[in-house]
Amino acid sequence: MVDQNLKRTPLNALHHELGAKMVDFGGWEMPVQYSGILEEHEAVRTGAGLFDVSHMGEFTFRGPDTLRMLQSTTCNDVSKIANGRAQYNGLLYPTATFVDDLLIYKNGDNDYFAVVNASNIDKDFEWFENTAKGMEVELVNRSDEYALIALQGPSSVALLQPLVNIELSPLKYYAFAHGTVDGAKAILSRTGYTGEDGFEIFLDPEDVTRVARKLIELGAKPCGLGARDTLRLEAKMALYGNDIDHTTTPLEADLGWIVKVEKGEFNGRDVLQREKAEGPRRKLVGFEMAERGIARHGYPIVDGSEEIGVVTSGTHSPTLKKAIGLAYLPLDKSAPGTEFMVLIRGRETRARVVPTPFYKRAK
Repeated sequence: MVDQNLKRTPLNALHHELGAKMVDFGGWEMPVQYSGILEEHEAVRTGAGLFDVSHMGEFTFRGPDTLRMLQSTTCNDVSKIANGRAQYNGLLYPTATFVDDLLIYKNGDNDYFAVVNASNIDKDFEWFENTAKGMEVELVNRSDEYALIALQGPSSVALLQPLVNIELSPLKYYAFAHGTVDGAKAILSRTGYTGEDGFEIFLDPEDVTRVARKLIELGAKPCGLGARDTLRLEAKMALYGNDIDHTTTPLEADLGWIVKVEKGEFNGRDVLQREKAEGPRRKLVGFEMAERGIARHGYPIVDGSEEIGVVTSGTHSPTLKKAIGLAYLPLDKSAPGTEFMVLIRGRETRARVVPTPFYKRAK
């Protein structure tokens, strides 16, 4: 029996009609799978899969102080975003740990929008509101005004092109454009969370079911959260609440490429400068199991009787046909090839640090 208090996306009725197995995901009733995680994962790696990500949050920022406000709260350099481009960024506390990770899109000068994690919408909005006090920034939470679907996989362009009024091929990775899909007004963003080519499509909630049906008719396979998790883990894309949270810094999370200390003052900059100089105490690494077993989120990593780290994400990789995961390890134990022990249901099981991402698509 599904909890009646759960929030529902505009595609909820379609998920039920398609026979999805529904679960409580951070207060939302979401599909975890339709035909099966392996089949859905394979569809995205070889063809095209369609995900409902309408639970994500969208904020708009306008006004003369917008850039200054965004720069002061995030670690990447927002001033480097060109019009029509998106940027992966970290929203940070003064401790340099994550409030959230997010995508920031630039429509034009002092005109930006951001996509944030579903479970963090209220917290993030309040964080931005507090930062914007005394500044000329109009900040609006538009999360209920957008439905968001992700079409992911090597067939995405071919499948989507007949439905849209703009040329998709020239749209670069992390670029977006305004257009129509099957006649519905849309923002088409060449982004995703699977390691494959694809698009995230922002639509009016009234239009999304029709567009989703059309994409499925054309051959997109409906995919749930289960495949989304195995796909993003193979591509080593961090999941907020697992791999990053209010206790982890971007440098610890192996996201040093989004830390731009040279841009000027921002939350946590002094902490990150010190951490860069001294090296972080621990690091998020990829690993594969050297013995039978799957190391799941929260499993301890031990050295004798001492706990020295923790698994943040772990699964059986459908593409690589082996058990993989992410874990925080002390810096001196984080080099590829280093072996360590994970406690799997009380039993010490050998694992090995490996280079990441585990999977990289052929360009």
